[in-house]
Amino acid sequence: MKAVILAGGLGTRISEESHLKPKPMIEIGDFPLLWHIMKIYSKYGISDFIICGGYKQYVIKDYFANYALHNSDITFDFKNNTQTVISGTFEPWTVTIADTGLNTMTGGRIKKIEKYVKNESFCLTYGDGVSDVPVDKVIEFHKKMNKIATITAVKPDGRFGIMDMDGTSVRAFREKSSEDTGWINGGFMVLDPGVFDYIPSDDQCIFEKDPISKLAADGQLNAFKHDGFWQCMDTMRDKDKLQKLWDSKQAPWKVW
Repeated sequence: MKAVILAGGLGTRISEESHLKPKPMIEIGDFPLLWHIMKIYSKYGISDFIICGGYKQYVIKDYFANYALHNSDITFDFKNNTQTVISGTFEPWTVTIADTGLNTMTGGRIKKIEKYVKNESFCLTYGDGVSDVPVDKVIEFHKKMNKIATITAVKPDGRFGIMDMDGTSVRAFREKSSEDTGWINGGFMVLDPGVFDYIPSDDQCIFEKDPISKLAADGQLNAFKHDGFWQCMDTMRDKDKLQKLWDSKQAPWKVW
């Protein structure tokens, strides 16, 4: 099974870093967030990736073209104009980076990679979110339910505090918890090829709007509820949170 990763957006809400690189290439630790996502899938035996590139996609292509350079000890012999990889860790990955357009929306990007997944079920997720979701269980659930699409539903931590009030009187002020929020689309989806019938050939198609709504209306959409860790990286605050977890060696998404 292949994993498709949406990595072409502008990342305007984290422009402090995304003005230089695509958001999925922002580093947590010494590795881009995209690498972290791929390692999650690799843990569950998924090693064939299709990356939907767009904004500054050349940064993604350069990273994988020079993967050994980024992750190995290398000797450069300038006298003989050679370079030798001495040691390093190499992933058993096949990576296809597809140019899905600069301003293409999510549905348009998915439609453009249909030729790469062909007539097979595939995983799909966003290039800015990590989780300890058991991918194998999501796939198993998807097959059991026998519908076209499965979304991993998560309850994110709240960004703002909650005021418990009695009329106009504030009784308590507390941090917002996941119990205060509803289920949202956390990515880590599994899709059958029939999903392409729901996506028009339109670069402005937003997958999370008409296609998903039609799938739901036709009874073809499942939700795998995951109450574990999930975190997207929309802002510098999100990045700092992920970085602190990684530095403390308590990153819940590090399942490998």
